[in-house]
Amino acid sequence: MALVAKQEPICLEIRTKSIEKTLIPLVTQITTLVNAKEKPIKSEKTLRAIVHVGQAVNYAVQKFVSVGEAIADDNCEIKSDMYEACKDARTAGRIIETLCDVQSNECGQLRSYADKNNMVRAARTLLSSVTRVLLLADTVVVKQLLIAKDRVSISLNHLEHSTNFSEFVKAFSQFGSEMVDLAHLTGDRQNDLKDERRRSQMAVARQILERSTMMLLTSSKVCFRHPECVSSRENRDAVFLQMRQAVELIYFVAKDGIISELSNDITHVQNNRSPQYALSVLLCSEELEQTNSLYHAMKNFEDIVEITRMTLVGPLYRERLTNALDAIMERTQDFTDSAYTSHAHREKIILLCDRLKIELNQLLRVGVSLDQAGCTSPTEDLEAAILQVLRATKDLRQELQDTALDQAHDLLKLFEETDILSYLKQAAFTDQERLEDYSGKFTQYSEHVQDTCKLLQNIASTESTQVTSKNTESCLKVFAAQVMNSCTTVALHPMCEISKENLEVFMETWNLLCQDVISIYKEISELCRRDVQYKRVYMSLPRPGKHGTTSKQLKPAKLDVKEQAKIAKLGLEMKLLTSEIDAETERWTSAENDLCKRARSMSQMAFSMYQFTRGEGDLKTTQDLFTQAEFFAEEANKLYKLVRQFSYQVPGGQHKNELLEYLDKVPTFVQQLQFTVKNPTVGKATTFTKVDNVIHETKNLMNVISKVVTTCIFCASKYNIDFQCITTQAQPAASPFQNELEDYMYDNSLPSNTLPSKDSDQNSAQSNI
Repeated sequence: MALVAKQEPICLEIRTKSIEKTLIPLVTQITTLVNAKEKPIKSEKTLRAIVHVGQAVNYAVQKFVSVGEAIADDNCEIKSDMYEACKDARTAGRIIETLCDVQSNECGQLRSYADKNNMVRAARTLLSSVTRVLLLADTVVVKQLLIAKDRVSISLNHLEHSTNFSEFVKAFSQFGSEMVDLAHLTGDRQNDLKDERRRSQMAVARQILERSTMMLLTSSKVCFRHPECVSSRENRDAVFLQMRQAVELIYFVAKDGIISELSNDITHVQNNRSPQYALSVLLCSEELEQTNSLYHAMKNFEDIVEITRMTLVGPLYRERLTNALDAIMERTQDFTDSAYTSHAHREKIILLCDRLKIELNQLLRVGVSLDQAGCTSPTEDLEAAILQVLRATKDLRQELQDTALDQAHDLLKLFEETDILSYLKQAAFTDQERLEDYSGKFTQYSEHVQDTCKLLQNIASTESTQVTSKNTESCLKVFAAQVMNSCTTVALHPMCEISKENLEVFMETWNLLCQDVISIYKEISELCRRDVQYKRVYMSLPRPGKHGTTSKQLKPAKLDVKEQAKIAKLGLEMKLLTSEIDAETERWTSAENDLCKRARSMSQMAFSMYQFTRGEGDLKTTQDLFTQAEFFAEEANKLYKLVRQFSYQVPGGQHKNELLEYLDKVPTFVQQLQFTVKNPTVGKATTFTKVDNVIHETKNLMNVISKVVTTCIFCASKYNIDFQCITTQAQPAASPFQNELEDYMYDNSLPSNTLPSKDSDQNSAQSNI
């Protein structure tokens, strides 16, 4: 039975691992059926097995397309195409079952119903239609991702056009929840993509958004506090541009290389600003991305040289070789023109470039002589000239690698020996006259880091390293200027705590970028099989050290992708909650009262736990994390009692009921966190589970605390309650049993089987981080 396949309306290129994984079992079964038709089958058992496989394939296809039709019903834009693909798949499945059937011949023997050619045609149609169903379903996933991206873009617009801080805080809260949704979807998409470059581009976009969130908050706070300050406005505008470009990069990856119209507007805005806003154009064509690297230029040149064995260096290839060499020479200028390249390296590069030109000229002369002689086959002279060119290219590549890696190694020493950021920050805080001097030194320092990153990008041999180094170089250029702007803002407003906080955040971002350069150096050094003179930083959980209640030193074990993604998602959610608490406490007129202090203290603890999920910050081991969680729970207890006193001053009504409703949840979450921390663990699996649970419980507690603080601020403003007086005034008229009453209220807000041990709480409070 013949089957004519329809012309495919869409490209059937598979770009995700999930689609590929779904198709593999089907391909395996169909391959088995096709191979079974090559030779006559005499065994009835084998024939019946083939019948069973055919039936199983048809059953699986019918079940599969029913899911596809359900997806089509929910998505009108793909409904007609999906139904058509499902119809083709159903038909092909039934035909394959028929082709696998057997019948009796005149002698009563069983034989196969169809031959191999019919089976091949049916198999092609089935695979084609099933692939179309999967690709159409994938467009729904992309649509969800783009919807989340659009929501973040709209929230960014609301944030940028907020007229006062209260409006900004409300918009920022919405932005935070939408960022979490986008982080989940982009993380899943990144892990699912097959193409290494696309995965790296998605990772870059996610990293920019994550790092920019805190900078957006602090820079906006400074702008609202000092609207006349030009440097603070430039800080804020630069962060918005970075985040918008990252959002458009997500679109670029999701649509597999299509640039949105909005990205052109972003580029136009960049070009109309000062040079310090010249952000890198990540949304460039694939061809431009790959040919910008010296590594690709040399690889292209070597490929053309290899082809000359067949083309005999004809006129067309002589021109191509010359152009390819010019591209190499142009990019080696990044090495020779660098102020940080040593004289010895510079001289050697120039000599090797001259040698490569000479060897290429010899190859071209051989090609001309072969052309004049009318030769149709390669000669020994041609082979010798090709080998000399390839050897000269190899030597030049090795020298360029050595130059870049030596410069990166020198930069590593500079990181260890120079603390220019501390001097710069100190000058901004206290000595404005020396700020200009340190600004010049920081500019030289930042140019050194950027130059090193640029050279590393030129020699990077993997797609991911090329994308990462390119992004790092552009971010270094942007945030070098923004660190200086934040210093200028502090110098203009030395008494403003918000501007100091903003400076700390931008300097932290700069330090993270410098760490990225070191990571790129490590990766390239390993690929070049070059010994690196430092210990490798361990970036995944669990960390080496004491884990849980065990005292045995456990070996660090790297988590798989799903485990790391799970921890990272929880960490990001917790980070956004800390940002909300910081924003709420800034709104209070008396920001130095006990509630604000404790809320900020808890925010800082939670932020350090978030940093731990990224392999950063002061918490180095899982035991550090668990100890921090204990202190966090203790601080929540103190804040609970503080707010309980405050609630006595709030008049009865809806707002007081809402405050008490949130407040009554605090003890429960505190106890859950404390019990989770005290749960013993042994081994990687249980340690990961405990880390995951601790982060999760901390996030839940942070969520409640955020609502409590927000409601307190609202009640204090509405009823004109001075919180400072409540927390500092003496209360001689209080009942002698007031403390016992508070403990009773605290204990009775918990289930009876989860009452805390007073001794255990005291011991926990006396522990040390």
